[in-house]
Amino acid sequence: MWFRRDLRLADNPALLSAVAANDSGDSGGVVPLFVLDAALSRPAGLPRRAYLAASLTDLGRRVGGLQLRRGDPVEEVVAVARAASASSVHITEDFGPLGRRRDRAVESALAGHGIALVRTGSPYAISPGRIRTKAGDPYQVFTPYSRTWRDHGWPSPPPEPMAVPWTRPLGSDRLDDEPVPDGLALPPAGEQAAHTRWRLFLEQRLDGYAATRDRPDLDTTSRMSVHLKWGEIHPRTLLADLARRPGEDARRFATELAWREFYADVLWQSPESARSYLRPELAALQYDEPGPALTAWCDGLTGFPIVDAGMRQLRAEGWMHNRIRMVVASFLVKDLHLEWQHGARHFMRWLVDADLASNQHGWQWTAGCGTDAAPYFRVFNPTLQGRRFDPRGDYVRRYVPELRQVDEASIHEPWTLPGGPPAGYPAPIVDHDRERWESLRRLGQLGRTDAS
Repeated sequence: MWFRRDLRLADNPALLSAVAANDSGDSGGVVPLFVLDAALSRPAGLPRRAYLAASLTDLGRRVGGLQLRRGDPVEEVVAVARAASASSVHITEDFGPLGRRRDRAVESALAGHGIALVRTGSPYAISPGRIRTKAGDPYQVFTPYSRTWRDHGWPSPPPEPMAVPWTRPLGSDRLDDEPVPDGLALPPAGEQAAHTRWRLFLEQRLDGYAATRDRPDLDTTSRMSVHLKWGEIHPRTLLADLARRPGEDARRFATELAWREFYADVLWQSPESARSYLRPELAALQYDEPGPALTAWCDGLTGFPIVDAGMRQLRAEGWMHNRIRMVVASFLVKDLHLEWQHGARHFMRWLVDADLASNQHGWQWTAGCGTDAAPYFRVFNPTLQGRRFDPRGDYVRRYVPELRQVDEASIHEPWTLPGGPPAGYPAPIVDHDRERWESLRRLGQLGRTDAS
């Protein structure tokens, strides 16, 4: 069993397939393999690597020790499979661009030794590529996709295998401690932590979710994204629980899971969109070169409190509220006139839940160059967003200590205070109204008549 983004024992069809193969013929046990692949770990930031190490430690305890290998999966998977005299290697299918290429290479190398690579299951309730329009085309708009996604449905979660004869044919490489950046606190990792957080959300936070999910000051979201990222829990498990909770709150949460699956489907259809524009005409827009403004954005020193609170939350927790992700993304692209890839890379370095499909296409949605309903001329006003979704300023005060003594009336525009912003907090680095019109002017240069 080659674990990747399925670091759990429950609701794991690939593991059940490995156990069945052992019971029906191999009988030598199931090897719990994980390969630390530099091609994936190099671009990942310290928070993500540290979280992965913690999750692997938890999984290792549950299986009596992982067969951990470090290097090229093409070499390491073959070496472990041959040492185990295995006739098959079992995986959950990977739908990412790099993962698909890697698995084809591993499959070919295993076949040279008479060993099968068996794909069973998916990180998603419905695998990318399964849902099509009536014309047989992939969906480009979320709402009709989500309707078809619900109508399609998904199977019930399979049970955890009762007893797995784990075995390790080779000595394992050491799982090094990954340093956590100063001031950053990671959430608890592992399958049990995932189920504990999910039960807490169901019992204490699901009621009212539809009304409060956009309020970063209330901290009422599930924060399940990191557990879904690493497969410590499967979305099918979440959807099964939600099906027993009728009402708008459960339906709204299921819709958020559908967004995750929609973006995975878009990336599967257009793997180049991980790096380039899904709508290539926006690549010709006039953008500025990164410089001090990008640094100020990364450090949470733009002078716009809701933006700075979000960027500092990212550094403090390796996570950011989804509404604020859209606000800071809009600010980077529309106020600072920087290409979305600069922000997407920063998120991928700092987010513990950084998922290529969700991150890149979330950024493209806000930048107006991705799927559906966020045209380029839609510009988030950071001051109005702060007033609407953090009305008392509690979220800002939590992450921007320079503003903790500022009253509710001025918390989202401290430059209006007598004497300007408090000591240590910067004045706004741009004039939002002027930069909004500048964005529209640049869009007009592309000949886009819908900018009006």
